[in-house]
Amino acid sequence: MAEEVACNYLKGLNYKIITRNFRCKLGEIDIIARQGDYIVFVEVKYRKDNSYGYPREAVNYYKQRNISKVALYYLLINNINNYNCRFDVVEIRASSIELIQNAFDLVY
Repeated sequence: MAEEVACNYLKGLNYKIITRNFRCKLGEIDIIARQGDYIVFVEVKYRKDNSYGYPREAVNYYKQRNISKVALYYLLINNINNYNCRFDVVEIRASSIELIQNAFDLVY
């Protein structure tokens, strides 16, 4: 349900959703979208409250590294090499939604 909310939110910000829940043996990316000249890899994080911290805090170094590997694989198998790429996080809490653009850089 959080990913559906995130997709609708991103569409309202002129993101064109390319695919959802892209999976491969390396892992998964929640949403892959295009915005202008960018291919955007989006991680969606939801928490009903802040008892365990902000949702964005769950996108730690290891998660970033995993998303980066899956993104590189996606670009390779789709022969995409003429777009800029970035990694965004959509943070959803019970009463709010926030987009963190360019939340992290490619991590190897």
